[in-house]
Amino acid sequence: MPSAAQVFSPLDEQWVLNASAYSDEMAQRMVWLSAIVPYAKCAAVFARIGEQIVPSTSIWRQTQRHGNRLSTTLAHQQQATVEPAQEGDRPVEPHHNHPKGISLDGGMVNTREEGWREFKLGVVFDIAARFECHPTRKYLVKMAHGVNMHYTAVLGSKAEFEPALWYLACQHHVPTAAHQTVVADGAVWIWDSVDYLFPQAHGVVDWYHARQHLVEAARTLYPTDDTHRHQWLDQMCDTLYAGDIPTLEAALIAADIPDQACYFVTHQSRMQYADFRQQGLPLGSGTVESGIKQFKQRLSGPGMRWKLANVQPMATLCAAVLSDTFDALWLAA
Repeated sequence: MPSAAQVFSPLDEQWVLNASAYSDEMAQRMVWLSAIVPYAKCAAVFARIGEQIVPSTSIWRQTQRHGNRLSTTLAHQQQATVEPAQEGDRPVEPHHNHPKGISLDGGMVNTREEGWREFKLGVVFDIAARFECHPTRKYLVKMAHGVNMHYTAVLGSKAEFEPALWYLACQHHVPTAAHQTVVADGAVWIWDSVDYLFPQAHGVVDWYHARQHLVEAARTLYPTDDTHRHQWLDQMCDTLYAGDIPTLEAALIAADIPDQACYFVTHQSRMQYADFRQQGLPLGSGTVESGIKQFKQRLSGPGMRWKLANVQPMATLCAAVLSDTFDALWLAA
């Protein structure tokens, strides 16, 4: 019988091999690819590009075996990391001036046992500047954005997610950075975690989420009058970008939209966008939004329903591949 590493033409007989028959290198390739596309597509890639007949069932078995192994190894590494300093402890002294960013959000995955469950995603990144469109104008300006992204994902509660995010942050020297920024939407659990893990960081509510609240308010205020709706929205966006939340609050209360006003007042200190841009802070959470889309592509594709026990191993694999740390984690496991 030919070895698993033998190259086949798609016209050759399709040998069905046991999981133990594959070399470690071949298994590594199979698991890496399965973190990007579904198992059937993995088999198609091997056949079309690699000219190797690899049954999707074999790819699934390898992924279950090694996904659990890598996920367990990462969990042990996270547990061994020193917890964040508690309130009243001496704060961590900055060791470097490389600006670091953090962003976090949640996505949904469909499980067989419990239906839709939320997985929490965190990303840490370096901050660099590039020319982008001004948030309220049409011209280009230098804006801060994230580069060198690294991800972690946890199917579980906020308390289960926080050690994973803290470990990732420590791996990339976020707690010792003189300049730390957290960019996220307005979810309560997010800012509770930020206050606990990164109390020294600048907090920024994602500009586009905040603007969307104004879009909804404008639709409520002018449901059929496009001209006045756009005029009001442009004026309020300028007010928001300037960080003039009291004026924005008064306008929303006058428009009888107090719920929207409460949102802006709650996050007032995190919405000083003009000042943040001048300080070189990112205004958008595109790093984590992009990550959520990529995780959902693998975890929440059409018709996908996962056994609960298989979600976390796959989330670990996805994070390792997107962070370009898959090979290192494979060797450590």
